[in-house]
Amino acid sequence: MKSQDLPPNTEDMPNMEADCFQATDFGQLQASITSERPKILLLYGSLRKRSFSRLAAQEAQRILEALGAETRIFNPSGLPLPDDADATHPKVQELRDLSTWCDGMVWSSPERHGAMTGIMKAQIDWIPLALEGVRPTQGKTLAVMQVCGGSQSFNAVNQMRILGRWMRMVTIPNQSSVAKAWLEFDDDDRMKPSSYYDRIVDVMEELMKFTYLLKDKRDYFTDRYSERKETSAEFRKRIDQRSM
Repeated sequence: MKSQDLPPNTEDMPNMEADCFQATDFGQLQASITSERPKILLLYGSLRKRSFSRLAAQEAQRILEALGAETRIFNPSGLPLPDDADATHPKVQELRDLSTWCDGMVWSSPERHGAMTGIMKAQIDWIPLALEGVRPTQGKTLAVMQVCGGSQSFNAVNQMRILGRWMRMVTIPNQSSVAKAWLEFDDDDRMKPSSYYDRIVDVMEELMKFTYLLKDKRDYFTDRYSERKETSAEFRKRIDQRSM
Protein backbone atom coordinates (compact mmCIF):
# COMPACT_ATOMS: atom_id res chain seq x y z
CA MET A 1 0.00 0.00 0.00
CA LYS A 2 1.33 3.42 -0.93
CA SER A 3 1.93 5.89 1.90
CA GLN A 4 -0.60 8.33 0.45
CA ASP A 5 -3.28 5.60 0.58
CA LEU A 6 -2.89 5.21 4.34
CA PRO A 7 -5.10 7.32 6.62
CA PRO A 8 -3.15 9.95 8.59
CA ASN A 9 -2.04 8.76 12.02
CA THR A 10 -3.73 11.02 14.60
CA GLU A 11 -3.24 8.84 17.69
CA ASP A 12 -0.88 11.34 19.32
CA MET A 13 -2.94 14.41 18.37
CA PRO A 14 -5.88 14.70 20.78
CA ASN A 15 -6.93 18.08 19.36
CA MET A 16 -7.35 16.67 15.86
CA GLU A 17 -10.70 15.84 14.30
CA ALA A 18 -9.53 12.66 12.60
CA ASP A 19 -12.46 12.50 10.17
CA CYS A 20 -11.55 15.96 8.84
CA PHE A 21 -7.80 15.38 8.53
CA GLN A 22 -6.72 14.23 5.07
CA ALA A 23 -3.49 12.95 3.59
CA THR A 24 -2.23 14.53 0.38
CA ASP A 25 -4.16 13.13 -2.57
CA PHE A 26 -1.59 12.36 -5.28
CA GLY A 27 -4.39 11.75 -7.78
CA GLN A 28 -5.60 15.32 -7.34
CA LEU A 29 -2.07 16.68 -7.70
CA GLN A 30 -1.45 14.69 -10.88
CA ALA A 31 -4.81 15.39 -12.53
CA SER A 32 -4.66 16.28 -16.21
CA ILE A 33 -4.06 19.90 -17.19
CA THR A 34 -6.83 21.63 -19.08
CA SER A 35 -6.30 22.97 -22.58
CA GLU A 36 -8.76 25.81 -21.91
CA ARG A 37 -7.18 29.25 -22.25
CA PRO A 38 -6.28 30.84 -18.91
CA LYS A 39 -8.09 34.09 -18.20
CA ILE A 40 -5.80 36.84 -16.92
CA LEU A 41 -6.86 40.23 -15.54
CA LEU A 42 -4.29 43.05 -15.61
CA LEU A 43 -4.45 46.05 -13.24
CA TYR A 44 -2.27 49.14 -13.43
CA GLY A 45 -1.73 51.96 -10.97
CA SER A 46 -1.56 55.33 -12.73
CA LEU A 47 -4.03 57.61 -14.51
CA ARG A 48 -1.44 59.69 -16.32
CA LYS A 49 -2.03 60.13 -20.04
CA ARG A 50 1.26 58.33 -20.67
CA SER A 51 1.17 55.86 -17.81
CA PHE A 52 4.22 53.62 -17.79
CA SER A 53 2.55 51.11 -15.49
CA ARG A 54 -0.22 50.84 -18.12
CA LEU A 55 2.31 50.54 -20.95
CA ALA A 56 4.13 47.78 -19.03
CA ALA A 57 0.79 46.03 -18.44
CA GLN A 58 0.01 46.26 -22.16
CA GLU A 59 3.36 44.69 -23.01
CA ALA A 60 2.56 41.93 -20.52
CA GLN A 61 -0.85 41.52 -22.15
CA ARG A 62 0.72 41.03 -25.59
CA ILE A 63 3.07 38.38 -24.21
CA LEU A 64 0.26 36.58 -22.40
CA GLU A 65 -1.92 36.51 -25.50
CA ALA A 66 1.01 35.16 -27.54
CA LEU A 67 1.26 32.40 -24.92
CA GLY A 68 -2.44 31.59 -25.36
CA ALA A 69 -4.14 33.54 -22.57
CA GLU A 70 -7.40 35.42 -22.77
CA THR A 71 -6.83 38.82 -21.19
CA ARG A 72 -8.65 41.89 -19.91
CA ILE A 73 -7.18 45.19 -18.68
CA PHE A 74 -9.20 47.18 -16.15
CA ASN A 75 -9.13 50.96 -16.58
CA PRO A 76 -9.24 52.46 -13.04
CA SER A 77 -10.40 55.89 -14.24
CA GLY A 78 -13.68 56.67 -12.52
CA LEU A 79 -13.29 54.07 -9.79
CA PRO A 80 -14.33 55.74 -6.52
CA LEU A 81 -12.21 55.68 -3.41
CA PRO A 82 -13.00 52.73 -1.13
CA ASP A 83 -16.02 53.53 1.09
CA ASP A 84 -16.76 56.71 -0.91
CA ALA A 85 -19.45 54.82 -2.85
CA ASP A 86 -21.26 51.53 -2.43
CA ALA A 87 -20.64 48.29 -4.29
CA THR A 88 -23.36 49.05 -6.84
CA HIS A 89 -21.14 51.69 -8.49
CA PRO A 90 -20.62 50.62 -12.15
CA LYS A 91 -16.81 50.70 -11.95
CA VAL A 92 -16.83 48.66 -8.74
CA GLN A 93 -19.15 46.12 -10.36
CA GLU A 94 -16.92 45.97 -13.44
CA LEU A 95 -13.82 45.32 -11.34
CA ARG A 96 -15.51 42.70 -9.19
CA ASP A 97 -16.95 40.89 -12.20
CA LEU A 98 -13.49 40.76 -13.78
CA SER A 99 -11.90 39.49 -10.57
CA THR A 100 -14.45 36.66 -10.51
CA TRP A 101 -13.97 35.94 -14.23
CA CYS A 102 -10.20 35.55 -14.20
CA ASP A 103 -7.91 32.62 -13.32
CA GLY A 104 -4.98 34.90 -12.51
CA MET A 105 -3.91 38.53 -12.34
CA VAL A 106 -1.05 40.89 -13.13
CA TRP A 107 -0.60 43.95 -10.91
CA SER A 108 1.54 46.72 -12.38
CA SER A 109 2.17 49.80 -10.25
CA PRO A 110 4.46 52.79 -10.26
CA GLU A 111 6.47 53.37 -7.12
CA ARG A 112 5.43 56.68 -5.58
CA HIS A 113 6.89 57.97 -2.30
CA GLY A 114 8.49 54.57 -1.79
CA ALA A 115 5.24 52.62 -2.15
CA MET A 116 2.62 51.40 -4.58
CA THR A 117 0.19 54.13 -5.65
CA GLY A 118 -3.14 54.83 -4.00
CA ILE A 119 -4.79 54.05 -7.35
CA MET A 120 -3.32 50.54 -7.26
CA LYS A 121 -4.29 49.99 -3.62
CA ALA A 122 -7.83 51.29 -4.19
CA GLN A 123 -8.43 48.67 -6.86
CA ILE A 124 -7.26 45.89 -4.58
CA ASP A 125 -9.32 47.27 -1.68
CA TRP A 126 -12.49 47.12 -3.78
CA ILE A 127 -12.00 43.37 -4.39
CA PRO A 128 -13.52 41.57 -1.38
CA LEU A 129 -12.21 38.38 0.18
CA ALA A 130 -15.70 36.93 -0.23
CA LEU A 131 -18.42 37.86 -2.70
CA GLU A 132 -21.83 36.17 -2.57
CA GLY A 133 -20.32 33.08 -1.00
CA VAL A 134 -17.40 32.95 -3.45
CA ARG A 135 -13.84 34.04 -2.74
CA PRO A 136 -12.97 35.82 -5.99
CA THR A 137 -9.18 35.77 -5.53
CA GLN A 138 -8.52 32.64 -3.49
CA GLY A 139 -6.21 30.16 -5.20
CA LYS A 140 -5.77 32.34 -8.28
CA THR A 141 -2.31 33.21 -9.54
CA LEU A 142 -0.69 36.63 -9.35
CA ALA A 143 2.33 38.30 -10.98
CA VAL A 144 3.58 41.65 -9.68
CA MET A 145 5.45 44.36 -11.58
CA GLN A 146 6.50 47.93 -10.92
CA VAL A 147 7.90 50.85 -12.88
CA CYS A 148 10.32 53.34 -11.34
CA GLY A 149 11.01 56.96 -12.21
CA GLY A 150 14.61 56.62 -11.07
CA SER A 151 16.87 53.77 -10.06
CA GLN A 152 15.51 50.28 -9.65
CA SER A 153 13.53 49.63 -6.50
CA PHE A 154 11.38 46.80 -5.16
CA ASN A 155 9.18 48.53 -2.57
CA ALA A 156 5.98 48.36 -4.63
CA VAL A 157 6.35 44.72 -5.67
CA ASN A 158 7.16 43.73 -2.09
CA GLN A 159 3.99 45.46 -0.86
CA MET A 160 1.89 43.88 -3.59
CA ARG A 161 3.24 40.46 -2.58
CA ILE A 162 1.94 41.03 0.94
CA LEU A 163 -1.44 42.02 -0.45
CA GLY A 164 -1.51 39.03 -2.78
CA ARG A 165 -0.92 36.71 0.16
CA TRP A 166 -3.64 38.51 2.13
CA MET A 167 -6.02 37.99 -0.80
CA ARG A 168 -5.15 34.26 -0.67
CA MET A 169 -3.55 34.35 -4.09
CA VAL A 170 -0.63 32.26 -5.34
CA THR A 171 1.98 34.93 -6.08
CA ILE A 172 4.60 33.53 -8.43
CA PRO A 173 8.29 33.77 -7.41
CA ASN A 174 9.46 35.93 -10.33
CA GLN A 175 8.72 39.67 -10.59
CA SER A 176 9.60 42.71 -12.69
CA SER A 177 10.92 46.15 -11.73
CA VAL A 178 11.68 48.58 -14.55
CA ALA A 179 14.14 51.38 -13.66
CA LYS A 180 13.88 54.79 -15.35
CA ALA A 181 10.78 53.61 -17.17
CA TRP A 182 10.57 56.83 -19.18
CA LEU A 183 13.68 55.68 -21.08
CA GLU A 184 12.35 52.20 -21.79
CA PHE A 185 9.48 53.02 -24.18
CA ASP A 186 9.69 54.41 -27.71
CA ASP A 187 7.54 57.07 -29.36
CA ASP A 188 4.95 54.43 -30.27
CA ASP A 189 4.61 53.47 -26.58
CA ARG A 190 6.22 50.10 -27.17
CA MET A 191 8.91 48.79 -24.87
CA LYS A 192 12.43 48.84 -26.24
CA PRO A 193 14.61 45.71 -26.28
CA SER A 194 16.35 45.39 -22.91
CA SER A 195 16.93 43.10 -19.95
CA TYR A 196 13.85 44.74 -18.39
CA TYR A 197 11.70 43.59 -21.30
CA ASP A 198 13.23 40.12 -21.09
CA ARG A 199 12.29 39.95 -17.41
CA ILE A 200 8.66 40.76 -18.19
CA VAL A 201 8.68 37.88 -20.69
CA ASP A 202 10.14 35.63 -17.96
CA VAL A 203 7.41 36.66 -15.52
CA MET A 204 4.57 36.09 -17.97
CA GLU A 205 5.91 32.68 -18.98
CA GLU A 206 6.04 31.71 -15.31
CA LEU A 207 2.57 33.08 -14.64
CA MET A 208 1.13 30.97 -17.45
CA LYS A 209 2.81 27.81 -16.14
CA PHE A 210 1.51 28.30 -12.61
CA THR A 211 -1.96 29.22 -13.88
CA TYR A 212 -2.21 26.09 -16.02
CA LEU A 213 -1.11 23.95 -13.07
CA LEU A 214 -3.61 25.44 -10.64
CA LYS A 215 -6.57 26.33 -12.87
CA ASP A 216 -8.54 23.08 -12.46
CA LYS A 217 -7.03 22.15 -9.08
CA ARG A 218 -7.90 25.39 -7.27
CA ASP A 219 -10.62 23.82 -5.12
CA TYR A 220 -8.26 21.08 -3.97
CA PHE A 221 -5.37 23.42 -3.18
CA THR A 222 -7.62 25.73 -1.15
CA ASP A 223 -9.43 22.93 0.70
CA ARG A 224 -8.65 23.39 4.42
CA TYR A 225 -8.82 21.22 7.51
CA SER A 226 -10.39 24.04 9.58
CA GLU A 227 -13.18 24.56 7.05
CA ARG A 228 -13.83 20.81 6.72
CA LYS A 229 -14.04 20.66 10.52
CA GLU A 230 -16.50 23.56 10.63
CA THR A 231 -18.65 22.02 7.90
CA SER A 232 -18.65 18.67 9.71
CA ALA A 233 -19.75 20.31 12.96
CA GLU A 234 -22.62 22.09 11.20
CA PHE A 235 -23.69 18.81 9.57
CA ARG A 236 -23.70 16.96 12.92
CA LYS A 237 -25.74 19.78 14.46
CA ARG A 238 -28.38 19.46 11.73
CA ILE A 239 -28.55 15.67 12.20
CA ASP A 240 -28.88 16.04 15.95
CA GLN A 241 -31.75 18.53 15.52
CA ARG A 242 -33.59 16.14 13.19
CA SER A 243 -33.39 13.36 15.76
CA MET A 244 -35.04 15.44 18.49
